[in-house]
Amino acid sequence: MEKLEGRQSRKKVVAVVGGGLVGALNACFFAKRGFNVHVFESREDIRKAKIVKGRSINLALSHRGRQALKHVGMEDKIISKGIPMHARMIHSLSGKQSPIPYGRKGQYILSVDRANLNKELLSEAETYPNTTLNFEHKLQDWSADTGLMTFSRSDGSKDQIHADLIVGCDGAFSATRKQFLRRSRFNYSQTYIPHGYMELTMPPVNGEFAMKPNYLHIWPRNTFMMIALPNLDKTFTCTLFMPFEDFEKITTGDEVIQFFQSYFPDTIPLIGVEALKKDYFRLPAQAMVSVKCSPYHIGDKCVLMGDAAHAVVPFYGQGMNAGFEDCIVFDELMEQFNEDFCAVLPEYTRVRVPDDHAIADLAMYNYVEMRAHVNSKWFLFRKYVDNVLHFFLPKTIIPLYTMVTFTRIPYHHAVERWHWQNKVINYGLLLSAVGAVLGGSYLLTKHSQQVNNLAVPAEKMWTRLVSFRIPGMMTTQM
Repeated sequence: MEKLEGRQSRKKVVAVVGGGLVGALNACFFAKRGFNVHVFESREDIRKAKIVKGRSINLALSHRGRQALKHVGMEDKIISKGIPMHARMIHSLSGKQSPIPYGRKGQYILSVDRANLNKELLSEAETYPNTTLNFEHKLQDWSADTGLMTFSRSDGSKDQIHADLIVGCDGAFSATRKQFLRRSRFNYSQTYIPHGYMELTMPPVNGEFAMKPNYLHIWPRNTFMMIALPNLDKTFTCTLFMPFEDFEKITTGDEVIQFFQSYFPDTIPLIGVEALKKDYFRLPAQAMVSVKCSPYHIGDKCVLMGDAAHAVVPFYGQGMNAGFEDCIVFDELMEQFNEDFCAVLPEYTRVRVPDDHAIADLAMYNYVEMRAHVNSKWFLFRKYVDNVLHFFLPKTIIPLYTMVTFTRIPYHHAVERWHWQNKVINYGLLLSAVGAVLGGSYLLTKHSQQVNNLAVPAEKMWTRLVSFRIPGMMTTQM
């Protein structure tokens, strides 16, 4: 049995299980603090792999994720390889396109390639001399008492290491979390939503993007939807989200075209009839799971982060951002408690669990908003009201999407504030409507003759007013 020994140092050994996005970023955070960091990934090194396995839903990088990348000096490099998306572009069934900005002018989210981001983070982690990357190492067992970890390798051999801290960043089906499940008072739930997803590719047209690139394109169809995010190679990655039973109804290429002709007719010439028939059956629709658990730690030996702690469905674009924020929150607590794991780990659970549960619920909610609410006139009106109030009262009224995407307000505080704002705004709108009705009734009663004389001029004035398009009237928020 081969032994992996921590280097001789006053600093402790940190074992990061999982070399994905959160694991690789965590390695940078711990290495920057001087710990001896060992990263263990069950797959091969994706920087050398011919085919990168795993999820490929495009990522939307926003403020929380950028702040974490900035902390390890990676923000500018990643931004340079992303495409800004300033708004949603809503595609109606008739082909009409309507933008709904994400926030104020200059605010945007970034479309980034998952595989490229992972490669960049692994390479950055490797620049630290106190970091070792171990690929094709699958976690078999670990001890919460001793920190002894056992890994199996693809050749059948085993490696062991003693770690002072085990950081589980190994995804929604975490091997690290299995030890948590054996302990009492550990809460765990996973929920598969009845909808799956399928990815299609929209190629460039004459070497350029087939659609406007600086938008997250959405085709909302109430019970299902399709989105498209731009890529650096001028393609769009289109993702169709739909109930599994609807996917299963489509069994032939002709049925695929009939379905798209009924619901996404403007995309057929852009994707291509033959490509659409081929791509639709390339892979079956993939499932989406939401995971919640608590606590995130065991003693001073192990902590869960990223999807291992809180896998979320992708509809708020916050899965990666929440995972990256885990890293910076933990680092801030390390600073606050002078790297004392006994104090840091329980505080991390106390601070982070409510936030991650909140974003998991918001991600579920936002799917309904994206596929259905954006078609509602009331929804657009409320977004307009929220934005106007935010403009005049920027510190008092902040739209939910702005709090989640463009600030680091804790997720659960953002939700609480959102509920409060909704009550205040809806109450204000109700009072305004009642006041207008009562005031109008009073005027009609007291000045009926004068009102009759004003009716015709008022009608002419209204006709003139509605003929003007007020700039930004239909503005608002993945």
